[in-house]
Amino acid sequence: MATVTREVPLMDEASKPAVVWGPIFAGAFAAVAATAVLVLLGSGLGLTLISPWSGESAGLATVAASTAIWLVVVQWLSSALGGYLSGRLRTKWVGVHSDEVFFRDTAHGFMAWAMATLLIIGLVGIHTTMLLGAGTHVAASVAGGAANAASQTAQANNQNEATGYLVDSLLRPADPARLTTTGAEADQAASAQASRILVMGALQGEVTQEDRTYLASLVAARTGLAQQDAQARVEAILTKANGFKAKAQQAADDARKASATAAILGALSMVIGAFIASVAGAMGGRQRDDDELKRDDDELSLVSSARYT
Repeated sequence: MATVTREVPLMDEASKPAVVWGPIFAGAFAAVAATAVLVLLGSGLGLTLISPWSGESAGLATVAASTAIWLVVVQWLSSALGGYLSGRLRTKWVGVHSDEVFFRDTAHGFMAWAMATLLIIGLVGIHTTMLLGAGTHVAASVAGGAANAASQTAQANNQNEATGYLVDSLLRPADPARLTTTGAEADQAASAQASRILVMGALQGEVTQEDRTYLASLVAARTGLAQQDAQARVEAILTKANGFKAKAQQAADDARKASATAAILGALSMVIGAFIASVAGAMGGRQRDDDELKRDDDELSLVSSARYT
């Protein structure tokens, strides 16, 4: 009975690089292409949720949540494809322990994910630069001039308001009724004083008790209300103004929290994508080795059959 021997070529492990860039680039390009296709598909599906007709369009929260979920799914699917191809297309190492092969396949999947991520960031940056590049210089010049003008105007207005407030403090009459004579000039004078008091209160963070008392006297003289009722009106207006300020601060804080949450979830999603790409690379490498082993076994079977016939 003939014995079939199988010769296994021995190769120096050091002569073969542990990193093969060809499969990595192939997996990265495949991941980028898959991302582009899936994003376009998601855009088409997302447009079906929006309608110009009243009552037929999904809510803003629904659209935003659907977009976020789809982007996460796109990232994970493209990561899996790129990682699998990076492991599947790599040439098998000979004379390397199976644990080391598993690690290298995993690393190739991770590097394909990293390369695809950098490519997407670069493409988005280039696209944004191309869109904004034509008018960037002019827009920056105009915006800079407008910003400087607005800043100078705001500073001048603040200085004027502060100066007017100090002048009002010096010239406040003991009886605010002196400012309330009939006529348009009297109305403008009283309104200007009240406006400057409120503006300075907003700049300082609060309206002083002295200004509150004077405002109540001014309101009483202008409206004919009793001093107590005028004081209550002033306190109600100041409370309403503080409520507007609190709402603006709350909106800013909510936006900050939403941005922080989106950044954290985005980073977590990217980490999961890297893990998926690494696992897919290991799976692709195992599939490659299994297929090669099966092919070798089939070749040995054919050789054995030929020798025995």
